[in-house]
Amino acid sequence: MTPTRRGSVLTTLVEGVGIALDSLRASKTRAALTIVGVAIGVMVVMGMAAAVHGINASFASAIEQVGPKTFFVFRYFSGGIQVDGGGRNAPWRHNPPITQTEARMIRQLPAVRDVVMSESRQTTVLAGDQSEDNVQINGESAGWPEVTGGDITAGRSYTTIEDAAGAKVVVLNSKLAVRFFGQLDPTGQTVKIFGQEYRVIGVYEPPPNLFGGGNDYVIIMPWLTFHRYMNVNWGWANLAVLPTRQATVSEAMDEVTAALRRERELRPDQDNTFTIVTQDKILSMWNQLTGIFFVVMIALSGVGLMVGGVGVVAVMMISVTERTREIGVRKALGATQGEILWQFLVEAATLTLVGGAIGMILGGAVAFAVAHLTPIPAAVPPLSIVAALGASVVTGIVFGIVPAQRAARMDPVEALRYE
Repeated sequence: MTPTRRGSVLTTLVEGVGIALDSLRASKTRAALTIVGVAIGVMVVMGMAAAVHGINASFASAIEQVGPKTFFVFRYFSGGIQVDGGGRNAPWRHNPPITQTEARMIRQLPAVRDVVMSESRQTTVLAGDQSEDNVQINGESAGWPEVTGGDITAGRSYTTIEDAAGAKVVVLNSKLAVRFFGQLDPTGQTVKIFGQEYRVIGVYEPPPNLFGGGNDYVIIMPWLTFHRYMNVNWGWANLAVLPTRQATVSEAMDEVTAALRRERELRPDQDNTFTIVTQDKILSMWNQLTGIFFVVMIALSGVGLMVGGVGVVAVMMISVTERTREIGVRKALGATQGEILWQFLVEAATLTLVGGAIGMILGGAVAFAVAHLTPIPAAVPPLSIVAALGASVVTGIVFGIVPAQRAARMDPVEALRYE
């Protein structure tokens, strides 16, 4: 491109932007449909991108708190644990439950440092004359603090002996401890679950993450105690396996797989009757889930861009009609069809870019509000800013092409006669 040609394009670009801004000032009501539609579409994209980005970051942090090398053994896992209550052919029914014997066997493997067997349910808990519904009761093996993260802030956790004996001891999370006992030391106090009394021996503070916020109340008790007294069905325990410092995750997974297949007497041609899942796989499946949600929201935001696009057609058609004589004069002075087309496309893109900029500001405000008013650490990814502004410009170009072509194809003689 020659310097003269480059300068002409730049001049036309600047003129087009200036004319578009003048059109906005002169026809505020007419341009409002375009700007509002595009702004809403961009705001939705920005706000959802910020929320999804924050949720993904928080989920990744929550997984990381468990320990970067920890992996899990499930009875059945396919996008999450599938519990299909009806039908004998449900996939999860084909796999036998994970047992304490298997957990003890895995704990003895050379590449394994510790194993935690866990299950959970929700129920009502009493403390004196107070009660709290929907408290989450977790049955965990004795090594749970090291595997799941968090800190024991008062008292202690239960021992391996207490775990094996099914002792009636519990550890409260800090929120439930404050809820029942205020500023008093809860250790030595009792709580009642399903008519049985349990002695509180400790308080723990869970690792900070999105899913541990709100008003969640949690009690942790020995796994055998959980199964003796919590009225649950056997069969849905899972294992969290922590490899030794020297072993890699792959080495530990191979040992666990071989041991379980040997214990379950599976032939070489038979599939595993259990599932081993790494944190990366859980995170990947979570990202796929939020990705689908994000695509749906993008599709919905496209409605706003379509409304803005219709506004572009209307505004630009009126602009072309009002400036018919101007177009005729420019053509009479030597302006080409391409130059006229370029000018009107620049005007259309400027209109939608203004809407995109407003939407970007509103989307940033939504992200700020979400980050400060909810547990979600929403943050606008830089790429989403580029994508949102790019989408607004593309909307202007796509929907502005018809009015621009109409202007470019005008006969200069007829245009000069237009009144």
